[in-house]
Amino acid sequence: MGIVILGIESSCDDTSAAIVRDGYLLSNVIANQQVHEVYGGVVPELASRVHQQHIVPVVDRAIQQAGIDLKEISAVAFTRGPGLLGSLLVGTSFAKGLAIGLNIPLIDINHLQGHVLAHFIREKGKNHQEPSFPFLSLLVSGGHTQLIVVKSHLEMEIIGQSIDDAAGEAFDKCAKMMGLPYPGGPVIDKIAQQGNPHAFTFALPQIADLDFSFSGLKTSFLYFLRDRIDEDTNFIEKNLPDLCASLQRSIVQILVDKLIKAARLTGLTEIALAGGVAANSALRNAVLETAEKYHWRVYLPQLTYTTDNAAMIAITGYYKFLAGQFADHDIVPVSRYKNY
Repeated sequence: MGIVILGIESSCDDTSAAIVRDGYLLSNVIANQQVHEVYGGVVPELASRVHQQHIVPVVDRAIQQAGIDLKEISAVAFTRGPGLLGSLLVGTSFAKGLAIGLNIPLIDINHLQGHVLAHFIREKGKNHQEPSFPFLSLLVSGGHTQLIVVKSHLEMEIIGQSIDDAAGEAFDKCAKMMGLPYPGGPVIDKIAQQGNPHAFTFALPQIADLDFSFSGLKTSFLYFLRDRIDEDTNFIEKNLPDLCASLQRSIVQILVDKLIKAARLTGLTEIALAGGVAANSALRNAVLETAEKYHWRVYLPQLTYTTDNAAMIAITGYYKFLAGQFADHDIVPVSRYKNY
């Protein structure tokens, strides 16, 4: 029968369940929440309520698609954090109840660790390449920007992170300034394809060591728009592709410059992207171009596994199961993690 892990992800506004057997993905079901678009961002109270509606049918569909019986599940892995507490509570509570009902172990997962281990999701019949340990991971998402030395599946060290806004947050907030819909990152990426990335320049942060900062860039972009709109009220509409391309180039430059510095300091040449912003086409291209210059071996996650999904939770749960790392039933969700 093998080791069968049910993964549950509910950290933000996506409810997801996945089944992994012996390290191979059998199913990965995701239910999105469209209700937040009108508000220009995720509303925590609404998110938790919709999770309650989605969690049972999503888990049921994942089990059916995997073609397994409930009795075959070896353990339930769930996202403990970081994320929205109300949303996390739904997934945590469901996981606890199911684990108790089936009398199987419970495994708590750090959502960010899951993003990193998305590179180890395997599907039968498909070619798969995964980074060798140790490797350097650039994790870029809506809420986090981190540089991580990954020593093994379960041993990771943060060597740099954002001291304020994350890169994905900068994308979304700047998109909102331009009147673009939420989430703004993918919209900017699409519009930027038609623009000139060197049309405009914005102030870039000067942060020591390997930490990131995006609040200054966001402020620079805001003041730039304010001044140009004072001169021409239709400035954004007339220059939208160039604005998107120039903003995207600035954010990518910050990320790649720090990645180069981290690779030099650690001596690592195995480089892996992770997180939702890892789907950004400009970032992926920039990292691939940089890899040729510095002789890196780069691993880009499948687009399906860049955004929040339970497949990454299930595969992380699989490795924690092998290591015997289980959770007690009095465990509670957390909005933040200090480390891995």
